Amino acid sequence: MTYIIAEPCVDLLDKACIEECPVDCIYEGNRMLYIHPDECVDCGACEPVCPVEAIFYEDDVPEEWSDYTGANYEFFEELGSPGGASKVGKIEKDATFVASRPAKSE
Repeated sequence: MTYIIAEPCVDLLDKACIEECPVDCIYEGNRMLYIHPDECVDCGACEPVCPVEAIFYEDDVPEEWSDYTGANYEFFEELGSPGGASKVGKIEKDATFVASRPAKSE
């Protein structure tokens, strides 16, 4: 199991969670952040610092945002496990589901 970042993060990218993550497993895509399921140690440090409450334990993702669980896994299919987000920096892509979402108006 892992933590999942859901809809409130889309087009926000606050990054407070990145600062809090002790294992550097939160990666930045074009429109949102993603938690690597194989690198996450399930510590939960990221969850309370998210200002929009977008981070959930995988089993606790609200039903209306359940598609973000699959999107989180899809994001890493080609990337694999690089062993830390800081090694790769921003990744110029998003999961298909996220990329297809309408942009949030400011």
